[in-house]
Amino acid sequence: MEIEILGRNLPALFGALLVAILFIQSGLDKVFDWKGNLEWLTGHFSKTFLRGTVPPMLGTITLMELMTGFLSAVGFVYFIIANSTVLIFYASILGAASIVALFFGQRVAKDYAGAAVLIPYFILLIVLMYLTNPFQKV
Repeated sequence: MEIEILGRNLPALFGALLVAILFIQSGLDKVFDWKGNLEWLTGHFSKTFLRGTVPPMLGTITLMELMTGFLSAVGFVYFIIANSTVLIFYASILGAASIVALFFGQRVAKDYAGAAVLIPYFILLIVLMYLTNPFQKV
C-alpha cells in the first residue's frame, strides 16, 4: 500500500473505526442487556403509538447497529487489503439509516434532548458517506 493512498484516506479510516466502536458497543449492549433495554424502551414509548411495537423495534435496531459496526470494521480491514473504501461507504449508509430510526423514535417519545444527541453521529456518518462514495465524480 502506498503511503499516499493511506494518507488520503485517513479521515475515512478513523471515521470507520469510530463507527465500528460506537455501533458494536451499542448493539452488544442491547444483546447482553436485552431485558433492561426492553423494559426501559417499553416505558419510554408507553404513551406513544409505538407502544405495541417495542420488541420488534429493539430487535431491528440491534441488528442494524451490529451490522453497521461489523461492516465498518470489516471495511477498515478491506481497505488495508484492497485499498477500497466501498464497504465503509455501505456501513455509513446503514449507520445513517440506524440513526434516522433512532431519531424518529426519540422525537415520537418527545425525548428532544435524546434526539439532539444523535445529530453529531448522523453528521459523522454523512461525512463518512461523502468521503467514501464510490459513485462520486473525481
